[in-house]
Amino acid sequence: MLSNLLKNLSILKKFLFINLIFFTIIGLLTFIYLKNIQPNLIKKKSSNHIEVINNTIDNLIRLNVKFVEEDIRKFLFSTRFLFQNLDRVIFFDNELNLVGDTDTLDLDPRSFTTRLDTIELEILNDEKTKEITEKKNIDIGTDHSVSLKDILFNYASSKNYGIPFTFTQDEFNKFKLTTIKNVMQSGKNIGYLAITENANDIKAAIDERKTFIIRTAIAVGIVILIFSFVLNRYFLKPIKNLVTYTKTIKNKNVKGANIDTLKLRNDELGLLSNSLDDMTLELQKRISHAENFSTDLVHEIRNPLASLKSASEILHDTNDVDQRIKLIDILSHDVQRIERLITDYSQILKDEVALSKEKIKKLDIEPIVKSVVDDFNNIYKLKRGIKIVYENDKKNKYFINGIENRIEQIIANLLDNAISFSEDNKKVVVKVLKLDDNKVSINILDEGQGFKEKDTSKIFKRFYSNRPDKFGQHSGLGLNIVKNLADLHNAKIKATNRLDQNGASMEIIFPKA
Repeated sequence: MLSNLLKNLSILKKFLFINLIFFTIIGLLTFIYLKNIQPNLIKKKSSNHIEVINNTIDNLIRLNVKFVEEDIRKFLFSTRFLFQNLDRVIFFDNELNLVGDTDTLDLDPRSFTTRLDTIELEILNDEKTKEITEKKNIDIGTDHSVSLKDILFNYASSKNYGIPFTFTQDEFNKFKLTTIKNVMQSGKNIGYLAITENANDIKAAIDERKTFIIRTAIAVGIVILIFSFVLNRYFLKPIKNLVTYTKTIKNKNVKGANIDTLKLRNDELGLLSNSLDDMTLELQKRISHAENFSTDLVHEIRNPLASLKSASEILHDTNDVDQRIKLIDILSHDVQRIERLITDYSQILKDEVALSKEKIKKLDIEPIVKSVVDDFNNIYKLKRGIKIVYENDKKNKYFINGIENRIEQIIANLLDNAISFSEDNKKVVVKVLKLDDNKVSINILDEGQGFKEKDTSKIFKRFYSNRPDKFGQHSGLGLNIVKNLADLHNAKIKATNRLDQNGASMEIIFPKA
């Protein structure tokens, strides 16, 4: 049940609830401790009383002192050293008459009985006390006002001879401890002995502990409140703002989403806010990219579909052989175009998923370039007589940080683009160079017509319209894919016309490893 309750609470309420539980447990343990500390302190002090009483009784019996005023007075004068650490020692005869008192050694004996009429008593809560107080039905209510003679009378009536009885007195801002025990001689009870000691140190110790505990509890409570405020103000509230931010993004309410204040923080929440905002912007960018891409793809497919529809209608109505051959070529061209679009679009989607799993590592680019060049030479040298030449600047290694199969894809797409613009029996050159700042350059040069565009950055856009005659073999996505992969490797790509002759130059510069 407790776990279910905690599940439905906020972090702040959980924190306060758990602290309340611990606070309650500690409070109960503290109450039990304070409840038991006073009896333990009293018991320790009363044990000293009992030892003094037993020694006094031994001396009384050894000296054969009778429980009369004259003998007790002489005994007190002669054995005063026994009671030097005690506040008061009182002697009673078997009839509970006062026969000696250390407080009245210098006073008239007639004053003895006037000093012990009524005192404030705190009766100790044990079985012996109940037995003694119940003998005369003494009222031990909240005021605990009873006379010492009543206590003595009940103690004498209980017949608990040989068993000492201890109680406390709280009068006139003094806390006193009194222990009573009967005196036996030859098997007969001859009197009673009471020792009273100022026990303010016990009360002071208890009050000191109570004060310390109360102050500690107040301090802990203040610390918990301050910590709760700090927790809510600087941690929980920002987390709630982040939750609100994610909800607004989910509801596509971009205007209502703002965590700029949290992004300025220099702690983990600031890092989380920046990371969350970057992730949101990246997701929005990808969504926008996907939406734009889908729109462009639909537009690109719509043109060949319209051409297919028109050509098929004309083909159905014409009987001219030459005309039918041209229409069939158009149909084949458009089908290739649609097929290539779908294939490349599918490949882009696969690449995006794969890129999120692939890791960039340090690699030598030369064997990768040579492998792709050899593959293209095997295809186009026999097919169209196009020769692809590999050159380098004779440096030992050309290290970059990259993904091997993506580097192959970049070079393959650039070679495919260069060959599509080249005539048969021409040459394509692939150069690998190490620049002065240890950057690596891959330059692909063809002998085609070059670029007509003044702004050559346009060619990297999707479905760029300035295409060669045989563009039905291409989707218009190749150079866009190359640009995206170059960005992934933090590489720069630029397209220019060759200065030494006709043709185009495509160069990718990778940062140093």
